[in-house]
Amino acid sequence: MRIGIDGHRLFRRRKHGMEIVTIELIKNLQILDTENQYYIFVEPDQDKDCIKETENFKIVNIKVGSFPIWEQFALPFYASKYHCDLLHCTSNTAPMFLKIPLVVTIHDMIYLEKSYFKIIDNQGTSYQRFGNMYRRFIVPRIAKSAQKIITVSDFEKHQINDYFHFSPSINKVISIYNGVNEHFRKINDLDALRSIKEKYNLPDEFILFLGNTDPKKNTTNVIKAYFEFLKSNPGNIKLVIIDYQVEQLKKQLNEIGNQELAENIHLTGYVINADLPAIYSMSKMFLYPSLRESFGIPLLEAMHCETPVITSNTSAMPEVAGDASLLINPFEPNEISKAMKLLNSNQELRNDLKIKGLAQSSKFSWRTMAENVLQTYYDVLKQNNQFQIG
Repeated sequence: MRIGIDGHRLFRRRKHGMEIVTIELIKNLQILDTENQYYIFVEPDQDKDCIKETENFKIVNIKVGSFPIWEQFALPFYASKYHCDLLHCTSNTAPMFLKIPLVVTIHDMIYLEKSYFKIIDNQGTSYQRFGNMYRRFIVPRIAKSAQKIITVSDFEKHQINDYFHFSPSINKVISIYNGVNEHFRKINDLDALRSIKEKYNLPDEFILFLGNTDPKKNTTNVIKAYFEFLKSNPGNIKLVIIDYQVEQLKKQLNEIGNQELAENIHLTGYVINADLPAIYSMSKMFLYPSLRESFGIPLLEAMHCETPVITSNTSAMPEVAGDASLLINPFEPNEISKAMKLLNSNQELRNDLKIKGLAQSSKFSWRTMAENVLQTYYDVLKQNNQFQIG
């Protein structure tokens, strides 16, 4: 079997959720499968060492310009050139015209949901708006042509089936959970913690929030909640925001009319994956009150580092968090603030969530994810009477 995998953005230096998922899939397939031949189609970029070629895994660099041209024209050309029996597109979209069976991972449907894409269109960057328009055009077409759709939670599976009117009985959409890398663990080494603290100039005591420019991450409500938290907790507990820029923070604070809050907020900029466990370990709690998620890998990362978590009671987050976090309404800053105050003042609750969080996150495995994806490849090729080895 000759399998093509779309890894367009894997080599870029700043990686986010979908790239992490694809890298973990490839690394675990390299362990699981030494028989079938794989072709990983990537765009050349800086981080060439994130995946390595092995005897049956070949990296194919494709440099052709814009992403739509790369995906819609170059990717099917190279899949044909390397005689792939199947193409797995890993990041929501795929070529519309493909002569071989397609497996596509649709991580989420937010860009097709009217209640959410108005928020994205009004608040997102021009790059994000273009990406949403592209996905709105492509996804409905490839969802119908794909032989299997992989998604990352039961919640998202129901969303996809409902939107496209797929009968669950045909089993076209399957949910395969993401995992958590074992390097996410509680860091107790004082020298290692001190090194990371100095590298990012972290405060002694802080609450951690993973923010970016995506409006669904709910940065505005987090900042409002933190302001309320400070009113009754005027100590030295800072808010540390990862992957956020000074200009963006100034804009947020200006919108809520509270520029002086900046002195209590510390921005780290982008944090490489290897440094995250130490930062999770040093934080008093982790905030993940997103408006909408199809999974939420940072939930598992924080819980695996024994960090108490506050997350949303919406979409897939309760499915992933189980009973191991405090669930709040992300549209209500007061609820976020109350949960912060409760965790800050209740050591017994923090300890309980640390224990539950470690147990919950241990249920999710990248190895299991890769096993299920590999079985999906076999199922699709069997359906097409193309099952071959080599």
